[in-house]
Amino acid sequence: MKALTLCLALILAPPAFADATATGDLGLVIERATGSLVLIDRSDHAALGRIEGLGDLSHASLTYSPDERFAYVFGRDGGLTKVDLLTRSIAARVVQAGNSIGGAISDDGRLVAVSNYEPGGIRVFDADTLAPVADIPTQGKTVGLVDVPGRRFAWAVWETGEVFLGDFSAPTPKITPLGIAGANPFDAVLTDDAHTYLVGLFGEKGVAAFDLWDETAPPRHFLTDYGKTGTDMPVYKMPHLQSWAFTEGQYALPAVGRHEVLWVDRQNQAQTASTPVHGQPVFIIAQPASPFVWVNFATPLNDVVQVIDSRSHAVVATLTPGKAILHMEFAPRGAEVWISARDDDKVLVYDTHRREKIAEVPAAAPSGIFFTARAHQPGL
Repeated sequence: MKALTLCLALILAPPAFADATATGDLGLVIERATGSLVLIDRSDHAALGRIEGLGDLSHASLTYSPDERFAYVFGRDGGLTKVDLLTRSIAARVVQAGNSIGGAISDDGRLVAVSNYEPGGIRVFDADTLAPVADIPTQGKTVGLVDVPGRRFAWAVWETGEVFLGDFSAPTPKITPLGIAGANPFDAVLTDDAHTYLVGLFGEKGVAAFDLWDETAPPRHFLTDYGKTGTDMPVYKMPHLQSWAFTEGQYALPAVGRHEVLWVDRQNQAQTASTPVHGQPVFIIAQPASPFVWVNFATPLNDVVQVIDSRSHAVVATLTPGKAILHMEFAPRGAEVWISARDDDKVLVYDTHRREKIAEVPAAAPSGIFFTARAHQPGL
């Protein structure tokens, strides 16, 4: 009888985190000046708490574990920090390099890779313990690190233009050179079907497309002639390619050093249009379940967000949310967009249908906004 009573007690006992906040509505905001994170509740438009002690977050990003419980934060000081959203605390932290620029988590959630400027290369860690798994050197700064299905990662090298695909599904990593993207790749993005790895070039005009479904295929270059008849302006902030928009069978891409958004046919990589915009685009992000993309801009014109209709390629709204708009993040179904206004110390929430502000959340010099829905998207 005692054994039966114990079994019933175990069956009926609530789970360990029954009274904890569910993670599906949560997100993290990077407070770049203070090395901290704000945990936010998307439905309640509220800050739930602050997590401190993450080092230099002046150019930081993060990714989530598949269960949405843990965030892996990549800091500019080379720090890799594992954050527990349920306990609102640091679960583990290592300073793995002198200067890192981003990272990614494998599709099975077992490995975390970090892209390094100093000393270059990528380093791979066990996602549970942050114990080192692999150290892959390169001949320069690595950029554009993304996860690829099959416990793989792709990355590019700034100095050499090389692109690599690393397979970490076996105890010994297999590193495959995919070819040369071009002069000074500055970032890269994986298409939403994980088929194509797009590498943006700073040292020459154009974009290089690598077919990840056929590792033997040579890279294809497009947009090699854009802007050759005009004069480029100084680049005040490099665009972030991991927010290139994929919409209506098109790529929406930032024109580096120009006040334009470029539209490219996804099937044949031909430019179909360009949209004059307020400034130099930084993030171009597709509003889910809609034909619209939202764009923010580099300093000194960074107090504006514009909305473009991907069907007509026309600007349909110009908003002035606040000072120094650094990032935008959409609710998974597109009902809201959260916008960080660094110099106002606020995150602003806009209804995307009315394009009106509906809430504010205080944050100290906020930059990146990351909802846990990213845990289920390849390339993020």
